[in-house]
Amino acid sequence: MSPPVTAVPSADRLPPRVDVAIVGAGMAGTSAAWWLAKRGLAVALFEKGVVSGEQSSRNWGWCRQQHRDLRELPLAMKSLELWGDLSAELGEETGFRRSGLVYVTTKKDDFATWAEWTERAQAFQMRSRPLTAAEAKEMTPGSTGDWIGGIHSPTDGRAEPGLAVPALARAAQARGGSIHQNCAVRGLDLAAGRVAGVLTEKGRVAADRVLLAGGAWSSLFCRRHDLRLPQAGVYATSFATEVAPEVASGGLSMPDVTIRRRLDGAYTVGLSGRGRVALSPQGLIYARDFWPTYKQRRASVTLGVASPFFDGPEGLARWSMDSETPFERERILDPEPDPMLIAQGLAALGRHYPSLKGIKVGHSWGGLIDSTPDGIPVISGVDALPGLFISTGYTGHGFGIGPGAGRLAADLVAGDPPLVDPAPYRYSRMTDGTDLGAPGLF
Repeated sequence: MSPPVTAVPSADRLPPRVDVAIVGAGMAGTSAAWWLAKRGLAVALFEKGVVSGEQSSRNWGWCRQQHRDLRELPLAMKSLELWGDLSAELGEETGFRRSGLVYVTTKKDDFATWAEWTERAQAFQMRSRPLTAAEAKEMTPGSTGDWIGGIHSPTDGRAEPGLAVPALARAAQARGGSIHQNCAVRGLDLAAGRVAGVLTEKGRVAADRVLLAGGAWSSLFCRRHDLRLPQAGVYATSFATEVAPEVASGGLSMPDVTIRRRLDGAYTVGLSGRGRVALSPQGLIYARDFWPTYKQRRASVTLGVASPFFDGPEGLARWSMDSETPFERERILDPEPDPMLIAQGLAALGRHYPSLKGIKVGHSWGGLIDSTPDGIPVISGVDALPGLFISTGYTGHGFGIGPGAGRLAADLVAGDPPLVDPAPYRYSRMTDGTDLGAPGLF
């Protein structure tokens, strides 16, 4: 079942023209809409389903700098600064709390990798520190694990996906932005080799700039316009418990399970690194791009076959702009959660914390994480198609870095000085032969 998300009203009619049209109302698109609307630009945000209906409401709700790929760390750090003021600025509860994150482990290799990352991150003025075995035990009172050590990141935090993204959407509306749900963008309207607007199922809207923030659907959208965007989907399972005793005030990562305290007194539970990759036409197209990543992660993923094979976000569909598209056939991608992973998560909680043994599941959900070969997003203009910008491929990091990512996308779209160096996120790295290698820490 889909996680609960607060509702956002839709505009009654399409505007004939806007400064910027945004495709996709997840965290990336909605955050960018907010930042653009704040600058006084006319913005229309289009969503084939509902605001935050897909992966942006299905993540763990971690807002972290810790263990980010170092190329992404400056953006993550800026995002944490922005999270701190966001609820007050929006005038709504986002659920953000700077409660810190703790990682503990029983594996020497994990601890060595974390300690090395922490030392390298000091160059960015990142505040985190390794924990001794005794300190790890002290920071996880009531746990039974024989932790050999860990990492504590006190300035990281947590937020509520079901609250934060809709709050950004409503704030964008209050600044004059229009939001159009159940309104799929079928493609770009082009004129003289550049973007001239979007073609939606309800009509055309003129715009000189379009931001594609379609999550797992972005590569399919790009293929319709003969643009190459290597992207792979990883199916994941998470669940929320019933209200439970507090054993962690923020996020806690253990070797086989992660938990995040929720505002409602329950926990969001995930299984770190566990997922399923489905064989699909898109996967075959970009298999070579993802081979280094697969070799690095294959112990933690299972393989399957996409069902149906040719449809959905990783299919090979082609369509005309005046007929139904894949985006209309699947308004909200809602994968079934894996009951085996849920059972494993519950068992792990009971092993590590006797006070949580026998805890029940409140609700569970599946999701599809849109990933890039190097594990960091594309936030960039597209030189081959002037007027098109892309913000996608967040590889499971999009919610936490959402405020900064939306700000960076808005900077690029508006032609303003960028929040951080945009070079690591450039689209051209996907097409110019750059050696993407394997991703850093997730």
